[in-house]
Amino acid sequence: MDAPRKQQLVVNFAVKVSLRGASAKEITRDALLQKVTQERELRNYAKRAAAAALFIQRVWRRFKVTKAVSLQLQQEWEIAVNHYTGVMTADWISNNLLRPFLFFVTLISTQRQKVHCKRIDSIKLCFTVILESLKSSDSKLNFCFLAIGTTEERRIWRYQARKLTFLSFVILSEFSKRPSGAQDITVVTSLAMRILVMLTDLKGWKGITNDNHFDADLAVKDLIQFMGSDKSGCYVSIGRYISALENPSSQSKTITQADGNFFITASVITLAVRPFYLINYDAEVPHTLDFNYAAEQYILYLLTIPWLVQHLPLILLPALKHKSILFPCFQTLLILKEKVLMEMSEFVKSEIAVSFKAIPSVGWALANIICLATVNENESFNEGLDHGLYVHVVITLSEALLSCLDNIGWVRKKKKALQTDESSIHPVDAVQHEGEATNESLILSYMDQFRPVCQQWHLKILLASINRDSINKAETVPSSSLECLGNLELCDVALFYSNVLRIFSVLSPIRGSLSVLNMLSFTPGFLVRLWSVLEGSFFSGDKHNFDNYISEKSKHKAFEKMQKQVSKDGPNKWVNVLHKFAGRSRAATDCTDFNSSHTEPSRPNDESSDIWDIEPMRNGPQGIPKDMFAMLHLFCATYSHLLLVLDDIEFYEKKVPFQIEQQRKIASMLNTLVYNGLSHVGGHHNKSLMDCAIRCLHLLYERDCRHPFCPPDLWLSPARKSRPPIAVAARTHEVLAANLIHDDSSASPSVGSAVTIVPHVFPFEER
Repeated sequence: MDAPRKQQLVVNFAVKVSLRGASAKEITRDALLQKVTQERELRNYAKRAAAAALFIQRVWRRFKVTKAVSLQLQQEWEIAVNHYTGVMTADWISNNLLRPFLFFVTLISTQRQKVHCKRIDSIKLCFTVILESLKSSDSKLNFCFLAIGTTEERRIWRYQARKLTFLSFVILSEFSKRPSGAQDITVVTSLAMRILVMLTDLKGWKGITNDNHFDADLAVKDLIQFMGSDKSGCYVSIGRYISALENPSSQSKTITQADGNFFITASVITLAVRPFYLINYDAEVPHTLDFNYAAEQYILYLLTIPWLVQHLPLILLPALKHKSILFPCFQTLLILKEKVLMEMSEFVKSEIAVSFKAIPSVGWALANIICLATVNENESFNEGLDHGLYVHVVITLSEALLSCLDNIGWVRKKKKALQTDESSIHPVDAVQHEGEATNESLILSYMDQFRPVCQQWHLKILLASINRDSINKAETVPSSSLECLGNLELCDVALFYSNVLRIFSVLSPIRGSLSVLNMLSFTPGFLVRLWSVLEGSFFSGDKHNFDNYISEKSKHKAFEKMQKQVSKDGPNKWVNVLHKFAGRSRAATDCTDFNSSHTEPSRPNDESSDIWDIEPMRNGPQGIPKDMFAMLHLFCATYSHLLLVLDDIEFYEKKVPFQIEQQRKIASMLNTLVYNGLSHVGGHHNKSLMDCAIRCLHLLYERDCRHPFCPPDLWLSPARKSRPPIAVAARTHEVLAANLIHDDSSASPSVGSAVTIVPHVFPFEER
């Protein structure tokens, strides 16, 4: 190429480079920093990815090599054990049998929490040798004698015994997942349970003398302590096993020792309650059991099993019903209440193969405790049961269950509202949701667990315990808060049954609480006992005024009768004869005369209205003390149920269950409570009390309309000073009706206009 041509090409290239460089946009400082940061993050990510890949490769290689070594070791171990012809001493079992066995068995079983089918034969062989060793009385042949040997032998025995315990519970958990016909896993599980029962029972150790009894006792306690901790997986595996058990088809069938499943179940129950036996041991002994933790695990994994009592044979139930088991559980529940309830709420998300969609786990714990604390055949509680702790535990669990059911109810309402909105946009046919029928049958079966609570003997025994505790309380002073929880009072029993009523009403709104209400209504003296406490609490300051007012009314009434005696003497004889033929009582006539003397159209007297306006009720349910709230709710629910079947002869003549003066007090109390409860904005927790109070008030007012027993001032007294004008009340009624038409969730029967619920507080002229 000639020189001019080459020079021209160089010039053109230089021009292009200069133009391209001039047109390129320079990068800013922030963009440059961002680019550098991104590149740095990419480099760091690449380094971490490479390190993770190397780590995974090392772990996988290690696992693969270890698995190959364990398989080879297993084969060599099986050959060595099967062809061993010497004496199997305790040292040989520890060094030659258990050491390689625990390596190749627990290596995979610990990581995957399951037993490989190829290792079942090896486990069976090893457990058979250990069981034969435990039956020997020779100190050189018995494996347990290593626990009282040298320091090194004790350390090795402690490690191997704990590994055997953990492996046995892994086998039990695996057995609960296998079909019932799997004979191989059944035999292995039976051997494992027998070994654990013998290792944790000092009486089963052969050849123990007084000289080495103390060391052997320490070894057993240490192993039981490990079994009661979460490291052994004891209660988790037992819970899974019992949950997988089928309900006994006929519990009266003959149970023989050859029944492998029954033997496993009996061993499981024995191991479950074994940590509770250490509570009476000396506290100075080292390595004592953290008892609260064992009881906490027992509550979480066993007492929350649905239909626990029905899963187990009748012959095994006394072990779970014994006071030495229930008493520590009650103590733990009351001491660690917040912790246990929190773990129960998280227990729903665990891997236990039981659905808690209809009934939360705390509900199953409540039902199981009631079933375990009572004996239906004898209609009594278990012997030695602490009634005070039992009532407080049921109250704690029932309140937690009501809170859970309340949350579930709100979630269901929200889902139902969303489904309603979607169906209004995309109309579909009404189809029953899957599982609704199953949930309904499950709820009915669950409520059947509360059958002891619906019996009169249950209430009578608790009331008798109140009398005993009141006598003991007067003689002795409790030294601790736990002893105070053991004391039983009437407000505790009232809260017990009030929560049961609320649970039944939530689970089965139509007929759920009828069985409890029938029992409460017809238990002799119970309503009178409730009212005596309520009367002393709400009418203590007004007793003198009430007595004066009633005495003045009676004197005035007697004076009027004396004035009319001469003019009425003749005709009254024929009137009395007609009343006898008509079946009308003299008391009803007197009550009618009492009311007729007040029917003149006049404004209510201020003094009498103040008497019937009960001061503790002027703030509605919000002003009621906490200890009286449940008692008032139970009284209103029970008395309203009794009023449905109480005829006028019993009410007026026999004065059952209250005198007429007491009926007036009850009516005035409920009238003031309902009116002020409607006037004040109440929370959702007051709804049950307001519903029962309104129902009871309506029944009393209807009876007063038929045969008056209250003065007119009583019904008008709550609203005498604070009632709104009738136009405002009518407008409130219209707003309430509009909200109900539009299905407004904020409008409920307990929050509304007084003119719709208690119209009698307005004078007839204004209405």
